[in-house]
Amino acid sequence: MSADLKTNPRRRVYIFIGGAAVVALVLIFGVPWLQYSLSHQGTDDAHVDANTVEITSKIPERIVRILVDTDEPVRQGQLLVILDNADELAKLQQAQAQYDLALSNQRTTVMQGQGGVQQAQATVAQAGAQVGVAAANLPGLEQAYAKAAADLARTESLVSTGDIPAEQLDAARATAATAASQLNAAENQVASAQAQEEAAQGGTTTAQGRLAQAGDPSQVEVARAQLALAQRNLTYTRIASPINGYVGEKNAEIGQTVSAGMMIMTIVPTNGIFITANYKETQMGNIRVGQSVDIKVDAYRGVTFHGHVLSINPASENTYALVPSQNTSGNFVKVTQRVPVRISIDDSRSDMPLRPGMSVETYIQVH
Repeated sequence: MSADLKTNPRRRVYIFIGGAAVVALVLIFGVPWLQYSLSHQGTDDAHVDANTVEITSKIPERIVRILVDTDEPVRQGQLLVILDNADELAKLQQAQAQYDLALSNQRTTVMQGQGGVQQAQATVAQAGAQVGVAAANLPGLEQAYAKAAADLARTESLVSTGDIPAEQLDAARATAATAASQLNAAENQVASAQAQEEAAQGGTTTAQGRLAQAGDPSQVEVARAQLALAQRNLTYTRIASPINGYVGEKNAEIGQTVSAGMMIMTIVPTNGIFITANYKETQMGNIRVGQSVDIKVDAYRGVTFHGHVLSINPASENTYALVPSQNTSGNFVKVTQRVPVRISIDDSRSDMPLRPGMSVETYIQVH
């Protein structure tokens, strides 16, 4: 062979050129690939994801109309489903009647309570006037009694000395007894009037308490709350889309009776699409929020989308499993765990829509 090369210099040149070309190709393609591999962490365990919205019913009712179909675009606030509202209308009318009755009863009771308070206050005023009249007569009767008692004492002294006849003593005693009786009657009248005034004041307090109880809004508030609930339940018979998006899975049909919380359909959002990439725990050492990401979608070969790391899940996938693995002592098998990483899509294209569930590959630039 060496002799051949020595005798055929042209062939030697070809071999040299071929070797140089191979080296050049390695340098051109191999070095960038090696640099890219060293500066990026990649995985093919990734997919397009979205926060889909489940459309559910808040009340148990029968479906009357479904206004959209699978794969159909919908706008936020667009009416999707109409439920039968006959029962809700009847309950609303009943709640309205109960609320109106509660208001009427409250007004009537308050008016009665106000009348009772006014009557009690009038009784207090009347009793107070009687006390005033009785008390006004008391000083004069006290003075008359004091004078009669003094006259009796003076008459007794004069009779004992013989200065006046004994007949005058009987008259003085009668006068003193009459004055005492009149004073006692006046005092009893004052006491009676005061007792009536106190009783009237107690009646006023009772009437005011009844008025306060009549003005208690608790019964009206209960009726108002029931009315508001009936009004809300009526609005729940018309179900609208909370977001812009597309109708995904539809799980109910016209005529079907749905229960509260039952899923009727799902809405896949128009915006807010992201990538969920599950990286091995051995790759997570240099991955940080904000790092740029190259995204390759299996559906669009040769096209690279770009994004950045939005967040890193605080736990591995196994943590959220229905039955997480429990490694017991003495029977431990180490399994590399995967940690979900959420990645944004910064340059989505309308001619290449990314649909939730599509398989992708992601490469995070870590250096």
